[in-house]
Amino acid sequence: MKNVLFICSQNRLRSPTAEQVFSSYSGIEVSSAGTNHDANNPVTAELLRWSDIIFVMERAHRNKLQKKFRAALNGKRIVCLEIPDEFEFMDPGLVRLLEAKVPRFLPAGATVMRAAAQPSLPADVPASAASPLQPGRG
Repeated sequence: MKNVLFICSQNRLRSPTAEQVFSSYSGIEVSSAGTNHDANNPVTAELLRWSDIIFVMERAHRNKLQKKFRAALNGKRIVCLEIPDEFEFMDPGLVRLLEAKVPRFLPAGATVMRAAAQPSLPADVPASAASPLQPGRG
């Protein structure tokens, strides 16, 4: 199991989106943090030591980490994704960028886990009872 850390400035939009997107991958544990002192979850030396691979959204994030946490980084791989701060949380464009850029750096066994199988319905329950809600109905 590899530990993957996603970092942006405030830990409010980009890195939490990445954490959510890749939390469904097998073979990795994910977390996120921010480089700013007022981030939702500020980066700590302990969090950096926990991580096996670190993804930053911008070069400025990598520079801040290298200045403030050089000892905790101890030769860890830092990947800069070059994703600007112009997306909202779970923005479809941001999700597409993350899904295009991140997987090539993950361990070979890290893949999206399949959803749990649906339990079978009793014979007297129509199949339509198991269908998802139609758009605009819930």
